[in-house]
Amino acid sequence: MKKQILVAALLSFAATFPLPNAASAQDYPNRPVTFIVPYGAGGPVDVLARAMAEPMRLVLGQPIVIENVAGANGTIGVGKAVRAAPDGYTISIGNWPSHITNGAIYNLNYDIQKDLVPIARLPQNPYIAVVRKNFPANTFQEFLAWMKANPGKATEGTAGVGSGQHISGVYVQKITGVQFQFVPYRSGSTEIIRDITAGHLDFTFDQAITSLTHIKGGNVRALAVTSDKRLEAAPDIPTVDEAGAPGTYISTWYGLWAPKGTPQEVIDKLGAAARAAMANPALRQQLAGLGQQIPPPEQQTAAALAAYQKAEIDKWHAIIKEAGIKVE
Repeated sequence: MKKQILVAALLSFAATFPLPNAASAQDYPNRPVTFIVPYGAGGPVDVLARAMAEPMRLVLGQPIVIENVAGANGTIGVGKAVRAAPDGYTISIGNWPSHITNGAIYNLNYDIQKDLVPIARLPQNPYIAVVRKNFPANTFQEFLAWMKANPGKATEGTAGVGSGQHISGVYVQKITGVQFQFVPYRSGSTEIIRDITAGHLDFTFDQAITSLTHIKGGNVRALAVTSDKRLEAAPDIPTVDEAGAPGTYISTWYGLWAPKGTPQEVIDKLGAAARAAMANPALRQQLAGLGQQIPPPEQQTAAALAAYQKAEIDKWHAIIKEAGIKVE
């Protein structure tokens, strides 16, 4: 009897004085939500985060604040999100390098799967083989043939060891047998494209979201898209299957994660807002113009993101370890 009275008293207390996380989940959000972008302003993740911010604000009723925390190929920004309070007000938005490949390249002080909770899978962005305007090749087949005839002479701009451009290059070397030099840049895609435009670099594998503007402007040339489907925004660029390197598929995909311990109700609200944003016709049109491919609704859920993340880790960690890519 005493035990029943004690349980009833505890339940009454919990109802009257709910735990902080429970209380915050009920009226969430009641202030701005911060997206930590683990790269600099103007890069692919930053562009997507800012595109998602307004349609998500319409659903959540609170602004989305973008905080750029660059460094160490995204590990610093992700680490900050991991250590944030699990209240739904600091969210990690990231991509294939920051939330997949970094786990095999860096000695991280966090576990990318255990310390972050999936919220929603966002669009994906295939890479484009981009060369300087006067590179002596007009097609991707000619590009590969030139590199085979001139091993080690071509230069690829990357955002550093383990970056998307670097791993893409390693993967292309593995599949095609060509050899070229890697030239690392601290600030990523923006600076790389600038130096290709200026003729200081030969090429890169860049995401469509940042390279299409320069391609359409005639600053650089596109030889192939690393996908089995042509881009809606640039249907004249052939796929790698069509261009002489069948099956060389590389795509940076994006997602939202919250710190471990974030209430499920908060996760559900953020996930619903992200899915509603991706169903927004204006955003869909904007993302298509940037070369983004939105996954079908059933692949946008937190569970779908968790499953896809695991599959990608299994695939790419093996490739990275075989290539010996490691940053201490």
